[in-house]
Amino acid sequence: MALEIHNITFDCADSRDLATFWAGLLGWNVYYDDDPEVVVAPCFPHPGTGLLFVPVPEGKTAKNRVHLDVAPDEGTRDEAVERALAAGATVIGDHRKEDGTGWVTLADPEGNEFCIERGAAEKGPRASASYRIG
Repeated sequence: MALEIHNITFDCADSRDLATFWAGLLGWNVYYDDDPEVVVAPCFPHPGTGLLFVPVPEGKTAKNRVHLDVAPDEGTRDEAVERALAAGATVIGDHRKEDGTGWVTLADPEGNEFCIERGAAEKGPRASASYRIG
């Protein structure tokens, strides 16, 4: 029996503000009601994985043990980085190389790390591989 990832959860101080940041970055929608928890997903009901933002009283104190790697579906990695910065992200590590490879590590407005990689158009064609563990 396989499990499906329903949501990736972010603890945060302000669930609506942080959800709005991520929705803008991903081009997804924000969904909430009277509950303080907020979901960001491509559509509702979302058949795939969404992002769930849950308010907690304590702030972030250490590096994320899990982070998202995102890539643009249109445009370039560098354009996506500029969009993220304009939305309130900060660069915490620039791993771009002279040959165009690499990624940029950023933090969202509450300090959660994420990486922006090159999109498929920038990477060009590559061999596909399929792996199964177990």
